[in-house]
Amino acid sequence: MQFTDLKSQYAALKASIDARIQRVLDHGQYIMGPEVAEMEAALAARAGVKHCVAVASGTEALLIALMALDLKPGDEVITTPFTFAATAEVIVLLGGQPVYVDIEPDTCNIDAAKIEAAITPRTRAIMPVSLYGQVADMAQINAIAARHGLAVIEDAAQSFGASYQGKPSCGVSTIGCTSFFPSKPLGCYGDGGALFTNDDAIAKAAREIRVHGQSARYTHTRLGVGGRMDTLQCAVVLGKLERFDWEIARRKALGDRYGALIQASGAPVQLLTVRPDRDCVWAQYTVMLDHRAAVQLALQAAGVPTAIHYPKPLHHQPAYAAGCDPQAHPMSIAASQRVMSLPMSADLTEADQDRVVAALAQACAQAAAAVAPVAA
Repeated sequence: MQFTDLKSQYAALKASIDARIQRVLDHGQYIMGPEVAEMEAALAARAGVKHCVAVASGTEALLIALMALDLKPGDEVITTPFTFAATAEVIVLLGGQPVYVDIEPDTCNIDAAKIEAAITPRTRAIMPVSLYGQVADMAQINAIAARHGLAVIEDAAQSFGASYQGKPSCGVSTIGCTSFFPSKPLGCYGDGGALFTNDDAIAKAAREIRVHGQSARYTHTRLGVGGRMDTLQCAVVLGKLERFDWEIARRKALGDRYGALIQASGAPVQLLTVRPDRDCVWAQYTVMLDHRAAVQLALQAAGVPTAIHYPKPLHHQPAYAAGCDPQAHPMSIAASQRVMSLPMSADLTEADQDRVVAALAQACAQAAAAVAPVAA
């Protein structure tokens, strides 16, 4: 069993993906070829925004977003400590300061009710993360940002295809950023990402920044990066779009089925809450439980792969902990000690899902028995 089954996905889409790649090999425009603009137009339509800018990775999308907003050294960006390092990495790279706000214990997304108290005169933007495939509470976050004149960047690396109050992820804030890392809900076969916005000036800046700040050939108007997405990777995404609607529906159905099976099994596992005004595309199907290390070992022995997203909050990471109280953000600390992700992809079979849940229930029982007090 694979944690993310990309082989079955490729088998189902082989003809389309191969044809798309061959077309690029035939025309030979490997950088900024026609597939780049084609993908950008298709994804902008999906996100319901005017502009999609294809870039080299999800991390590059976040970096370029902050550069387009002209983030200066010393500027603060409010974000969550319970996320992958790239979220804070791009802030620090530009000389900014991440300001962490704790998470909701039931969704693991940033707690919007705590954001306003973290705003200072140096705050430049708010960067919520749509963790595990569920969009954060963007209505409340956008309202806070509007009151204080701040930009909002949705780190949607895990949530492309999800919706919030009827609107697509990546189209619910000033800027949306996603990743096409192979294991994402919409992935390529290498690195890739995209930035989404309705703001013409931000889109223009992002397009210039991704090509070393060029407004015209060899005319460098601003600082930039080598941030283009390869034509071949755009071709892969275009091939995968052919069944993306089915894959998103399948992920949601598998997520519902996981929840029902786990509850029926009686395993002492806490499921994440999906709010009624949004959905989740389950980039990772993540649960919370005690005795995690022992459960993981038992699952490994049963042939069930697992992962931890994420074992340390960012204010416990040496590179991103400057000025932070290590005891702060207790919900993030607690989540980091209890989260565990189970196999998930659109091609996961019901039979394998049954195996996973049966092994999980048995592993939880074994772990609990191992630490139970011995009767006198």
